[in-house]
Amino acid sequence: MDPDVIRSGEDQERTEVRLVARGIATAVAPEEGLTDVQADLLEAIASALTGVDVDYRSLEPLGPEELAEVLARRDLDYRQRIVHHMVLAELVLRPIPTVVAHRVHLYAEALGVKDDFVRLARRYAQGAFGLAYKDLQRNGFAAHLQGGGEGEVSPGPGRGSLDPAAAPFAPAELDPELEATWRGFAGLPPDTLGFQAWDMYDARGFELPGGPGGAPRYLAQHDFVHVLADYGTNLRGELEVFSFIGRADPDPKGFAWLATLTGLFETGYIPTTGFFDRDVRERVIQAPGMHRRVADAIRRGKEVCRANNLDLFEVDYYAVADRPVEDLRAHFAVPPKGEHALEAGSVGLFDLAGMSEIQQQAVAARRGAAQ
Repeated sequence: MDPDVIRSGEDQERTEVRLVARGIATAVAPEEGLTDVQADLLEAIASALTGVDVDYRSLEPLGPEELAEVLARRDLDYRQRIVHHMVLAELVLRPIPTVVAHRVHLYAEALGVKDDFVRLARRYAQGAFGLAYKDLQRNGFAAHLQGGGEGEVSPGPGRGSLDPAAAPFAPAELDPELEATWRGFAGLPPDTLGFQAWDMYDARGFELPGGPGGAPRYLAQHDFVHVLADYGTNLRGELEVFSFIGRADPDPKGFAWLATLTGLFETGYIPTTGFFDRDVRERVIQAPGMHRRVADAIRRGKEVCRANNLDLFEVDYYAVADRPVEDLRAHFAVPPKGEHALEAGSVGLFDLAGMSEIQQQAVAARRGAAQ
């Protein structure tokens, strides 16, 4: 008898986790077996999301139809997120073996999931990077982020909602009123969301949104999440914050954030987003402890999703900029970082270790000028 046959009782969930892990591992393993990066990441995600420890390196195979039977009681969104775990485990491979991409496609079909990210990985496996990124823009990343949600984003006073037809990383437009609003955050109490967002920009020498060289209005939304989730602004911190944002999105297509940042910062599949540019001199997910940090960010995002059912890019942060950060964390049910993530080096927004070298230099220069 298969030791992982689902039983009734207290261990049903634990057994299902192991069965799902077997299916994922079978789907994404290259011919020589799972890579260490794949195994570490998948183990960390399973542990963070379910509390179950699974040794991905010693699992028996589980075919597509068998996995579909295991997940028959689960809804489509749940099954789609399982497929996204497969795709994430593909995207850390460079190159992606064609056989792996095809196998994941078969698992997605068996689960009844028609997902653009499966096709994205197949494009990468075929070496068609340009077509893959067009797919990402059209069907995943840009399509979702250009207003695919039901809400509207308020980017600041006097602007109304963001134009859903505008690209999420379109070049920033000059907006003196928006820039003035950000400058006004400097006068708020130090414990408020607005002040800490402004302080993040000011300390690092970032140009303010609305001003020359400032972040695009849409992208600036995620900087408020840097404050709320307390993640740094170097590449590792960016991967954490977008893992958090992507899983907090009730639409599974929020996975586009993690897929894009993985392709951008880890494997170089994606050359640019228009604001972030590719830099694969330092592998991010392969860095020590990053598998636990990403997994914990996904866990935290899941809890925020469960409490709010809201895309964090659709929040009007300007309306609550004068509220204490701790109050807003409680309002959005942002859980603290997990012990494993902290031990793995996840640092806070204002910790120097969470800044790039250039950002650290800017902070040092400003501190020197203030003395």
